[in-house]
Formats: sequence, structure tokens, C-alpha cells
Amino acid sequence: MDIKRSFRIGLMLALAAAMMGGCGSKNKGNGQAGTDSEAGNIPVDTALRHRLSDFAALPRPAGAFGFHVYDLTAEKPVYGCNEDTVQPSASCLKLLSGIAGLHLLGTKYLYTTSLYTKGVTKDGTFKGDISFKAGLDPQVNEPDLDMFARALRRKGIRKLDGRLVIDLVLTAPVQSEVHWYPWDLAFSRYGLFYRGAERVEKALKHTLRTAGISIDDEQVVRGRTPRGSHCIFRFYRSIDRVIDRMWKNSSNTQATALLYTIGHHVNPNGEPIATGLAYLRGFMRNELGIRDTSHVIHDACGLCIHNQVSPRTLTTVLRYGYHNKAIYRMLDNHLAVSGIDGTLRRELASPKLQGKVHGKTGTLSHPYGISSLAGYCQDSNGHLLTFAIMDHKMSVLDARVLQRKLCEIMVEK
Repeated sequence: MDIKRSFRIGLMLALAAAMMGGCGSKNKGNGQAGTDSEAGNIPVDTALRHRLSDFAALPRPAGAFGFHVYDLTAEKPVYGCNEDTVQPSASCLKLLSGIAGLHLLGTKYLYTTSLYTKGVTKDGTFKGDISFKAGLDPQVNEPDLDMFARALRRKGIRKLDGRLVIDLVLTAPVQSEVHWYPWDLAFSRYGLFYRGAERVEKALKHTLRTAGISIDDEQVVRGRTPRGSHCIFRFYRSIDRVIDRMWKNSSNTQATALLYTIGHHVNPNGEPIATGLAYLRGFMRNELGIRDTSHVIHDACGLCIHNQVSPRTLTTVLRYGYHNKAIYRMLDNHLAVSGIDGTLRRELASPKLQGKVHGKTGTLSHPYGISSLAGYCQDSNGHLLTFAIMDHKMSVLDARVLQRKLCEIMVEK
């Protein structure tokens, strides 16, 4: 039985329990997803609880350790060990930023990049303004500019007599978060619109000239698209393309770009990173009910070693996503699948686990081992579980052994 089927069964069981007299309540207390409801008399798997208790008591390598398992079908916790102790999250923080971003922007959000004209074309020469309006699409790169040049050629434009207006949301390149290690930014391949105005201008001029459109350097200006301009071409990219790379492949660039998108959406005139981080903290407080001041959010991707969340926080985030059908579809489609794809393609690839865990990994090997795993899987009784396990000051290899053991215990027949 797959996770999608388990989701449907969980809803049916909850409905049946309600019809038998179970009462639902909403608890927005500390660490509770605001949309959860009691599932009546559906019991949790006591055998699983005993297995998890035994797992928590086993000898393990030195280091910080904690986990939390929650039964989404029964809407009850199963077992936790150090579940409220905060730890560095590494890339599992992308679950928070992704779900919070989807809550704000919507699962149907579209990134747009547009081409406008204001003027007339005569004998192949356009007299007026051509405006290239870039949004925050994190996957546009220099080769993608060809489609905009082709759009001008289709309009018969071979030469510009006027201005090329480059209208950007971001004019400065992405800067490293203060606690990132120097190589974290150096090895990151950000999309064109995150590399600064000079890079965009150079790429656009080169593309237009290569396409046979004559333009002089002095005709290129940075500014806002003039009023009265007419859109002649627009390229859309759906947010699920960004979420897929961010969750399934743990892309730091996509997560950082989403933070810029969140910040710009909340306040187009503000500083996007600071605004985006304020939104993430507000989402934890207002939507998840997490007010514990020991939690720290410094970025959206998890590269900062000072990010601090607890295993229960991660399961609360995943519970929130589960209760929002549109967001849960994104989670189901775009989390890595054990032994199948993404960052779990090689991890959890044993016959016991292949295809049975949808999850998000988190790994940092500096300055000491940080490793986390959170997601969904199915108990042997058909219940859908959400779980999180976190380790730090421990070898990443040792931490992954613990993660694999926890997953095997949860799906054990």
C-alpha cells in the first residue's frame, strides 16, 4: 500500500470515527499544527511503540540524538526521545521554508519573466522602448534568453532605435549568509537573476546580438518598464519545479531563491531576506503554534549551523503539510523516495525500505557531523506516520545507521 492510498484510508478512518461519536478539536498550543483534529478512538500501534522504546534505549555512538514519531491516521503521538531538544537541522529546514512558502504563495504560484514593447516597428527597426522584466525565477539561465530574442525576431525587429530597459527585482548578486562557510556560496550555481544586474545585462546584450538584433551599449538602461508598454512574450515556471529540486535534490540555491520570493511577496519594497526570515518565524509562531525561543532560523536552506529546531518541530511542520491537501500533494510528489530517487536514491535502498519512505535529508559535515531525516512512511497496520530523527556531534555515517534502523522499525511487519 503506498503513501497516497494510506492518506485516503486515514481520512476515511477519521471520518468513520467521527460518525461513531469521536469529537474533533483544534489545539494551537506549543508545537501543535493548527489544523490537526482528534481521530476519535483509533489506537496507535502499541507494538510499534514498544519497538521505538527499545530503539531509544539501545547503545549508540556519542553525540546528540533525538527522534519523534507521530501517527497521522490516529492523530496521536507514538513515541519520542529528546523530541523537544533543539539541534542544528541542516537541510531538513527546507521542509519549513517550503511548506511556509507554499502556504503564502499557493501551490499554483507561477514565476514570470516578460518582454514588453512600447513603440512601432518600421523596416525592421523598432522605434521606442523594449523592456525585459525579470522576476525571481531561480532556474532561468543564459541559454534561456534565446526565447526572448526569438520573440523579437518574430515581430520583425532587427534593430533598436530607442532603449532596452532591464527591469529587475534584484540588482545585487546573492551574498553568503554570515554563518555560511565560504565554499557554500562558491559551489552554488544560482540562476541568472540572482547573479546581479551586470551579469543579466551582459547576457541579454550578447543573446540579442547573437540573434541578429542590433543594439548599442548606450541604449541599455536599468529601470522600470514604462507605463503603456505591451507584453509580447511571457515565460512561466510553476513553483513545483522549484520545490522539486529543493526537496528531492536538496538544492540550496532553490531554497534561498524561495526565501527571496517569500520576502518580495510579503513586502516588494523591503529587504527580501530579512522579510522572508521574519515570515518564516511568524509562520512557526502563528500557524504552527511554536513559541519556544530556543528555536533559531537563520536561513531557508539549512546551511547555517546555528539553525536550531527540534524533532517535534519537524513533525509538526509535516503534520501541517499533511492537513493541507494541496501542500500534501506537493510533499507526496516531490520528497525523495527511499531507494528510488533524489537524496534517498542510495540511502534506505534495502529491500525492506525501498519505496516506503518519502523524506527529506539533512547533512552537514562541518564543523562536526550534523545529520537529520524527516518525512512520512506507513506502519504495518496501514497507518500513515510522520517522523523526524536528528543527530549532531556524531559521525554522519553513524547517524545514517540510526536513521535506517528507525525506518526499518516503523515499517516492520
